[in-house]
Amino acid sequence: MFATLFDFDGVLVDSEPVHLAAFNDALSRMNITISEQEYVDRYLSLDDASAFREVLSRHRITLDEEQIRALVAAKAPRFMERFEAGFKEFPGARELVLRRAARGPVGIVSGAFEREIEFALRKLGVRDAVAFVVATDHVAASKPDPEPYRAGLAALAKLGHTGGVVAIEDSLGGIASAVAAGVRCVAVSHAYAEAELSRAGAVAVVASLGELDDAVLEGA
Repeated sequence: MFATLFDFDGVLVDSEPVHLAAFNDALSRMNITISEQEYVDRYLSLDDASAFREVLSRHRITLDEEQIRALVAAKAPRFMERFEAGFKEFPGARELVLRRAARGPVGIVSGAFEREIEFALRKLGVRDAVAFVVATDHVAASKPDPEPYRAGLAALAKLGHTGGVVAIEDSLGGIASAVAAGVRCVAVSHAYAEAELSRAGAVAVVASLGELDDAVLEGA
């Protein structure tokens, strides 16, 4: 048995542009706009609260945690409206999840909110194939901290899994999180160049989900 821990945004679903638009919706009241390149370079692998803190710090704006939570709350419905209206999966996402579930337990380890992940898993038709979800709601620290992947490993241990484990990531922070938790990581270059992902610690990098065969994932 070989377990697979999937990242969510940018791996299974093409949702990063939706997140960027929703961040800009929430920041518009402050006359702040994040460019696509800035988002990829600085915020893509962060959870919402961390991203808002980083954006505001760069603009020399200090808000307390209650105000940060208000920004997160303002973004959430705008994201879901856009996400539901224009849901877009990456080609091969459904097939890959189902194939990997036949090889061993599958989990989601993500900086997204549980409600976002659950909606997408149902849309993909793979909810029953996923054994557990580690969302930003469930951990105190998000990627690039190793806590999310440590939580994923703990969930696998509760299932009695003792075999191999691989993480599938698309971001530099996500790879850092997996590697720091001791999880072998393979990356898909949906947002970053292959060389960047390799330097971050991915043991293999592919251009699309369709290239993630079992030999690549399991290091055969």
